[in-house]
Amino acid sequence: MTFSLSNDKIQFKMDVEIKISKKPVNFKKAISLIEKRLDIVKNGGPEFIWFLEHPLTYTAGIRSKKDEIIDDSIKVIKTNRGGKLTLHNPGQQVVYFVINLNKRKKDIRNLITQIENIIIRFLENYGIKASTDKKNIGIWVKEKKIAAIGIRVSRWVAYHGFSININNDLNDYKKIKPCGLDNEKITSIKNEKKEIYEIQKNLKKSFIHYLNHI
Repeated sequence: MTFSLSNDKIQFKMDVEIKISKKPVNFKKAISLIEKRLDIVKNGGPEFIWFLEHPLTYTAGIRSKKDEIIDDSIKVIKTNRGGKLTLHNPGQQVVYFVINLNKRKKDIRNLITQIENIIIRFLENYGIKASTDKKNIGIWVKEKKIAAIGIRVSRWVAYHGFSININNDLNDYKKIKPCGLDNEKITSIKNEKKEIYEIQKNLKKSFIHYLNHI
């Protein structure tokens, strides 16, 4: 099957819808759509995967704390995803999904493992050796975090997703303690001095490969 990268193009694969947005999408509008898709999937509709970017947005997960904010002037949006305080900005690839574990394996640990595998395999395209950390969720390169994962599960339907730093401005992290970490412990594909090419194509290929293991 082939996929188009035109703006907001939606294509179908079996009972999975894939949406690709090339222009940055407002965070609140994106979450509103994800919540609508959640209801659809709970009622037997197709699963959903969305590749996109956001304008600069700081978001707090259910485990976030006030002391993670360094610059009090920033606006933080509270969410119901797992995890702590993080950000999205242009040049960071975000992937949202709504996956029905009722039709797959009812195994949240396996879900997270496969999401980790998706990101690690994707980074291999750029010569980046990445790994997981038993104490801190996410994907790491040389003790620096390159990808964040935040998932919520409702009635065995998993939603929200993950983000990968591609060529975004890492200075935006200086206003927070991302995921409760020292903001110097963040990296990106660009920061690792790697060539950047076919991001959405390679990420989509990796996602589809490991989707069969969820």
